[in-house]
Amino acid sequence: MSVAVRVIPCLDVDAGRVVKGVNFTDLIDAGDPVELARAYDRAGADEITFLDVTASSSDRETTYDVVRRCAEEVFIPLTVGGGVRSAADVDRLLRAGADKVGVNTAAVNRPELIGEIADRFGNQVLVLSADIAAEADTDSGWEVTTRGGRRRTGIDALDWLRRAEELGVGEILLNSIAADGTRAGFDLPLISAARACVDVPIIASGGAGRLQDFPPAAAAGADAMLAASVFHFGELAIPDVKTTLSEAGHPVRHVVSTT
Repeated sequence: MSVAVRVIPCLDVDAGRVVKGVNFTDLIDAGDPVELARAYDRAGADEITFLDVTASSSDRETTYDVVRRCAEEVFIPLTVGGGVRSAADVDRLLRAGADKVGVNTAAVNRPELIGEIADRFGNQVLVLSADIAAEADTDSGWEVTTRGGRRRTGIDALDWLRRAEELGVGEILLNSIAADGTRAGFDLPLISAARACVDVPIIASGGAGRLQDFPPAAAAGADAMLAASVFHFGELAIPDVKTTLSEAGHPVRHVVSTT
């Protein structure tokens, strides 16, 4: 039986509030993370991703209290990223209620961190959050960025994905900066290119605007699709996304209402 395509709301959190912007900038308030997490769990989300979007750029730790309160409200997997710099940070987040932990900046700066985390906790815990910039002077034309998209690295994005998989990441959160917040559709060329070079599951992020944007991302090779503002502001509903995916021939996990 085919593995269900996952639909994942993303809580981009800054100073304890969910925020959303365009191309990683101009952030506006989108609500309380605990309330949104609870609502998405009930709406049938397959997972929730919690990203502390300024933890790395501000050189601080993830907000453990908010993670803990979100974890208490949801009964689906919770992935947490932002400011993770060590295996000890992962341990604290898992103890706070996270099921998986995302790394980006610290892993780019010190790739052996990936192996340290995977060896200690298992690669099913580790998600590589890759913030990818386009129109780059690299062989693939895509480049890895760090510190919440603020710093270019000169590293070819596809080379980095391959290396991260070899080092032990269990999943890749593929963030297209060019598509982020545009609602113009997922970055299909980036998804396809990433799918061609790694075997681990890929979560496509950036660009969701319409129900019709989701099936092409799955067809391009995404195992899951992540979206934020269209869910936060009530423009799209998770059950409708799943219906659209199912009608396009992609298996999904449907939630049976108990009301």
